Amino acid sequence: LPIGRNFYSVDSRSIPTPAAWELGQASAEQLVLRHLQDQGDYLRTLGLSVWGTATMRTGGDDIAQAFALMGVRPVWATGSHRVTDFEIIPNFLMNRPRVDVTLRVSGFFRDAFPNVIKLFDAAVNALADHQEPGETNSIRKRILDDQAQLAEQGLSSEQAQQQSRWRVFGSKPGAYGAGLQGLIDERCWDNAEDLAEAYINWGGYAYGQQDEGTEAFGTFEHRLGQLEAVVQNQDNREHDLLDSDDYYQFQGGMTNAVTSLSGQAPQVYHGDHANPSAPKIRTLKEELNRVIRSRVVNPKWINAMRRHGYKGAFEMAATVDYLFAYDATTQLIDDYQCQLVTDSYLLDAE
Repeated sequence: LPIGRNFYSVDSRSIPTPAAWELGQASAEQLVLRHLQDQGDYLRTLGLSVWGTATMRTGGDDIAQAFALMGVRPVWATGSHRVTDFEIIPNFLMNRPRVDVTLRVSGFFRDAFPNVIKLFDAAVNALADHQEPGETNSIRKRILDDQAQLAEQGLSSEQAQQQSRWRVFGSKPGAYGAGLQGLIDERCWDNAEDLAEAYINWGGYAYGQQDEGTEAFGTFEHRLGQLEAVVQNQDNREHDLLDSDDYYQFQGGMTNAVTSLSGQAPQVYHGDHANPSAPKIRTLKEELNRVIRSRVVNPKWINAMRRHGYKGAFEMAATVDYLFAYDATTQLIDDYQCQLVTDSYLLDAE
């Protein structure tokens, strides 16, 4: 039980839980459908940020969503509900291609759930060896292409195989965050490439069954350059995208890196998992619009902050910082929204 140093009581061997799997499946299907409606084609490559505290609260929504997108089902032990294995869902039951999911895990997730990282890595390896008719196993196809490319560059067959299958990346062992906060706060960057370089250098360490933070900047860069979409899920409504610096660092950082490396902005989605029975997938643009209108320039919120004196002013200032940082990393904040904030925070005489 919680004893003052543990956030929650959770058995890490039960991640993802059956409840999280139900939510993950529903969210994954919504994500695939939304991308199909918006882009006219099925999603095939995706970058997903996974956080430790969110995993503790939800039982593993993010990992469950990733498994569902890949077409992998967890297997639980009877009675204990601990995850003991996984099974590959046959492609004829999916009615869509498998999605090649790359994880950028937080430092706390890396420390708290090494078993889940190994399980995910095992699933990727199993799919790399899984042959099925048609072109539905995009994971295997991409891994074989990358393996051949690495072999041409002079790597041994074992090294090429290992590096082509890396799908879990995080910060260096003992390090945390995504590396952007210092640059944004201290203003020591000039362009989007500077932010992309910091994101890659901070998060370019591979994790898996055989890897505990292996330096993999080139592979991480290669993975990011292939991504069609970036996703961040939010599991509660106690906060939003503009009152925490972690969202712009992870989601904004990945989006900026993909844009810088590929020359084209990915589709960026926000998964609203606050209501487990009805997850919603919005674009990041839609979610930012919603947050700005409902909280940031809402007179009720502003008046509530004024009652808290300096602390309220701090929350308003932090919101402006995070709004700026999202604009720096995603270019999704419009001029009229900056004007709204200016009118509400600076030009209001009262």
